[in-house]
Amino acid sequence: MESAEPSNEPSDGSSNEPSNEPSAGTSTRTSTGRAARTAHAFWLVSPGSGEIRESALPAPADGEVLVRTLYSGVSRGTESLVFRGSVPESQYAEMRAPFQEGDFPGPVKYGYLNVGLVEEGPRELVGRTVFSLYPHQTRFVVPASAVTTVPDSVPAERAILAGTVETAVNALWDATPLVGDRIAVVGAGMIGCSVARLLARFPGVRVQLVDADPARAAVAEALGVDFALPADALGGCDLAVHASATEAGLNRSLELLAPEGTVLELSWYGDRRISLPLGEAFHSGRLVLRGSQVGRVSPARRSSRTYADRLALSLDLLADPAFDALVTGECAFAELPSVLARIAAGELPGMCHRVRYE
Repeated sequence: MESAEPSNEPSDGSSNEPSNEPSAGTSTRTSTGRAARTAHAFWLVSPGSGEIRESALPAPADGEVLVRTLYSGVSRGTESLVFRGSVPESQYAEMRAPFQEGDFPGPVKYGYLNVGLVEEGPRELVGRTVFSLYPHQTRFVVPASAVTTVPDSVPAERAILAGTVETAVNALWDATPLVGDRIAVVGAGMIGCSVARLLARFPGVRVQLVDADPARAAVAEALGVDFALPADALGGCDLAVHASATEAGLNRSLELLAPEGTVLELSWYGDRRISLPLGEAFHSGRLVLRGSQVGRVSPARRSSRTYADRLALSLDLLADPAFDALVTGECAFAELPSVLARIAAGELPGMCHRVRYE
């Protein structure tokens, strides 16, 4: 998700950060002498400027859990758009994260890839590693129903990809690929690579990962799928899954289709406008361009699967160590304001960026 750059150089928010690296949570004394716990969270103050803020941490009520964050993940495309202030006003409501505080364009606390350890709450959850759709914050309190237990077969470091794999699962429910299909996945980012890895398990499917960056060939190899540059991609596809968030990528996806083929569009362009060659083979080939979005369970499974079912399936799929190839960078939580500024400016390329909490 991309948009226009801010006119000023992004600030790393250093003047507002604590003098030492934030701890997972601290205790201070109130005027009544009672201990009050605090947490630290990343906030986008205004487009291009983020900082770490301290906030009060409530005690969990019945049916709630207190979670200490171990890792969070930066959803590179979406969070770059948010950081640059490029979410269209018409999409403010649709783009709200489940535990977002504040409003676009800022100040706003945003994010949704969080893996932590339950410290307080129902007995069956205390001590368990859980995934939740919570922003970048050291500790937090949420309803117990808002966390999903990470299977023992999935390392916490990898579990931050659950939201990404969930998007890929929903996309394949939308796309309904068949045995023996010829499929191109255009755009070797987090989403495209997750889709390609899941498709590699389908019997008889020819799947090719297509990207303009030749360095992504190594990632494709780790995922066990074929790789091609756009000019070399195999045509005659029954399905093209587009996830590059570029006009060129979407156009190439249409070009790779066989007659009556489908492009499943996973990219979100923010406030950018793109053009398509709908005057060429689009009508004569009876091509289909279809949108997919993870905010709702695919209609193909909506009657039989819940959001919780979809997320639990995604975490089970992450037992596959091949997904480790999608984590291409890591930083400490205290570094997040400057790191997100670099990611949003395109200075720190890669796929999933993992944030480590001390």
